[in-house]
Amino acid sequence: MIATYLFFGLALLAVLGSLGLILFRHPMNGAMSFVVTLIALAGLYALLSAKLIFAIQLIVYAGAIMSLILFIIMFLNIQEKDLPVDTGRWFYLAGGIVVLAPVAGLLLKIVQTLPEQQAAVPAAGFGEVREVGKVLFQQWLLPFEIVSILLLVALVGAVVLAGKRG
Repeated sequence: MIATYLFFGLALLAVLGSLGLILFRHPMNGAMSFVVTLIALAGLYALLSAKLIFAIQLIVYAGAIMSLILFIIMFLNIQEKDLPVDTGRWFYLAGGIVVLAPVAGLLLKIVQTLPEQQAAVPAAGFGEVREVGKVLFQQWLLPFEIVSILLLVALVGAVVLAGKRG
């Protein structure tokens, strides 16, 4: 019963953090909302008994990468006057809600038609380093390397953008 309450609490926290990421105008506030979302996701991974993913989520994403993103935002020293004028922001948000509402309704209808099943207990070794490493380096090596190159390009781009101001 406590796991159910934890799940709904963490899911609500993740959704609220995601909304803050979308709705806050200043990048620093958006980044802090993203940290809340990442920590809530780490909690959800812990509820799923995925110990390695929980630790990676906290150490790498919520810790290292978000520290780097916050450092870059502070390095760029973005002020309110530097942000673009955002006149149609709420219009686009309302349009997005109108477009996504039927999709959400369809997904809810699909979920309601699924047969009820009891939650399965994870198999031995689920979420441990050995099992994740086998899958990552046997089936997902190329996407893993592509993402690492993409992150490196984003970092170099941020440094180049920061260099143009100074």
